[in-house]
Amino acid sequence: MTCATTADLAVAHRPAPQRSLRIALVTETYPPEVNGVAATLSMVVEGLRRGHHDLQLVRPRQPADDRAAREDHFHEVLTGGLPIPRYSQMRMGVPCTGMLVNAWTQRRPDVVHIATEGPLGWSALRAARRLGLPVTSDFRTNFHAYSRHYGAAWLYRPIIGYLRRFHNGTQCTMVPSEVLRRELAAAGFERLTVVGRGVDTERFRPDLRSDALRSSWGASPQTLVALCVGRLASEKNPQTLADAFDAMARLRPDVRLVLVGDGPARAEYERRCPGAVFAGIRTGSDLAAHYASADVFLFPSMTETFGNVVTEAMASGLPVVAYDHAAAGQLLRSGDNGLLAPLNDAERFVAQARRLAAEPALARGAGLRARQTACSLGWDRIVAQVEAVMREAIRGAVRPTPVLPHRSEFGRSG
Repeated sequence: MTCATTADLAVAHRPAPQRSLRIALVTETYPPEVNGVAATLSMVVEGLRRGHHDLQLVRPRQPADDRAAREDHFHEVLTGGLPIPRYSQMRMGVPCTGMLVNAWTQRRPDVVHIATEGPLGWSALRAARRLGLPVTSDFRTNFHAYSRHYGAAWLYRPIIGYLRRFHNGTQCTMVPSEVLRRELAAAGFERLTVVGRGVDTERFRPDLRSDALRSSWGASPQTLVALCVGRLASEKNPQTLADAFDAMARLRPDVRLVLVGDGPARAEYERRCPGAVFAGIRTGSDLAAHYASADVFLFPSMTETFGNVVTEAMASGLPVVAYDHAAAGQLLRSGDNGLLAPLNDAERFVAQARRLAAEPALARGAGLRARQTACSLGWDRIVAQVEAVMREAIRGAVRPTPVLPHRSEFGRSG
């Protein structure tokens, strides 16, 4: 199934061209780092570049030999970085307000877009406010929710307080769903707008299914293969994943579980899912083949702001079992293009996984309809929404909450 019709319609209804923008986009994660934020941002960057905007990407230097890219209408500014505790393959920026003030004084952007709220993001916010630049932001990661999974629930209030102060210092914060918008608004966040996520339906598609890859998992063409893709971390709910797989195995003893990803809780996953195939981190066409070669996608996480893996699985033609939350709650119609469980209802999640194992016709039909749904989620529409929010910020429709001028939770920077 192709999605050309949807893309053509998006182009046909695009408004008349406006002047190109000079955009400074600040992020503490970007490919080749592997996570949902990095992957999404790369698609936004590509879309803005296709729109002929002049783009400056500010990010931490990754490996020691990392070099800043410089091309027509695109260049990178690399800052210092430190490994993130428990995630040594990822880095966070260090405070650098003074450097950004100097850079943006010499080459003033029309708008600053901040994708992450770490030390680099805070420095960018302070620098932009000092120079009177319009600022937009993304809310992409539930850091406040993660604290409850690491024995530090007492951190919830300070973290949510910091995030609220950060985002309320911008003209507008983009969130991926209406549910999250309401949740954050109730917590005192201001000027929120919903901008969804797209999926690359040319990269992720059902016809990439590989019998050879399945064979490497110990699966024949007839074997039921359940897949989960994501960081191997405690907040991703490994116990429910293990319980769901065990329930499927009681009906289909030959079922296989494949886990794509890595993370700090790998040992916990190995203990809870001893027979699983641990495929490690996969990217590009290799990742797409892993999706397409499975039969069912299990996603028990309850801490996502969106969950890009859900849309990637749908585009790959997989029926998804997930909680009624984030992307799954927004895009799945339970019993039609996937199966949903109420949030926090682990028994129902397990029952839905067992149902897909028991009803192959339901699974096949849901996978086909999931692909159809994914075909409406093109990136052109999403990038156009991002651009519209930036233009509104430039017009100065609202004034943000003042930002503390000299100090932040991360100490002095300059």
